[in-house]
Amino acid sequence: MNSRAFTLSLIIAGVAMFMVYSYMEGRESYYVERYQKEGPVVVASRDIKELEMLDDSKVTIAKMPQTFLAPGHIKDIKEVFNTVSTVAILKGEQITRPRITYPGARTGLSRQISSGKRAMSINVDNAQAVSRLIKPGDRVDVMVLIDYAGGRKDLLKVQTVLQDVLVLSTGLSMTNSSIPMVAVKGGTSDEVTKLNLNIHTDYSTVTLELSPYEVQKLTYLVSSSGRIYLSLRNNDDKQVVRIKGSRLFDLLGDDADEARAYFANQNLQKK
Repeated sequence: MNSRAFTLSLIIAGVAMFMVYSYMEGRESYYVERYQKEGPVVVASRDIKELEMLDDSKVTIAKMPQTFLAPGHIKDIKEVFNTVSTVAILKGEQITRPRITYPGARTGLSRQISSGKRAMSINVDNAQAVSRLIKPGDRVDVMVLIDYAGGRKDLLKVQTVLQDVLVLSTGLSMTNSSIPMVAVKGGTSDEVTKLNLNIHTDYSTVTLELSPYEVQKLTYLVSSSGRIYLSLRNNDDKQVVRIKGSRLFDLLGDDADEARAYFANQNLQKK
């Protein structure tokens, strides 16, 4: 093999590679200058239906030149988790803020119920619902006044039957149901605040998120004329404690024996 020819071919190949590299660098600089650098954007990894809940199985991160990023595009995939699509989105399309919303009155209550849970409403008044200060998103304990002896006061019992229960709605007010409102101050309207519908206290029902078994249990208590009471708890307090039911004798303490004697005498007179 001619060494001179081989050397010459290597030189030509190197020059060709250099020219190709220079050309690609030039084109890259041209496109970067024209379309700007690539940036991350959340796109649909499959077709998404209208009013469909979004999670990591339906979206992904893609790289796209800045010029091609749509207004309101989202860079962090976590921002779209547990949101609902307001329109149908095709595979590969960008997820933008106008195309998603959080579950609320417009998207229906079913979107807010956790998988495996159920929604159940109970009638309440001021005494039962902490003066109706309970709002969607709060967590409550459920107590019931149980009368299993036909009105006998000595056998009435108050029992905590459920703990750390999520409130889905109060009346027709649901979590995340807020609307923008312009607050006018000093003759100007440049300060925008939010009017939160959840502060509305004119309601007669509270809807709770329960397991199917808890729904059965609460339905039985309500249908058997058990009076339901809700006690509000701190949302960060997740502790479930063992609570013994309370009867009249538990409240009287040292005077319980006197009450027992009284009721025993009443029962003997009835016989």
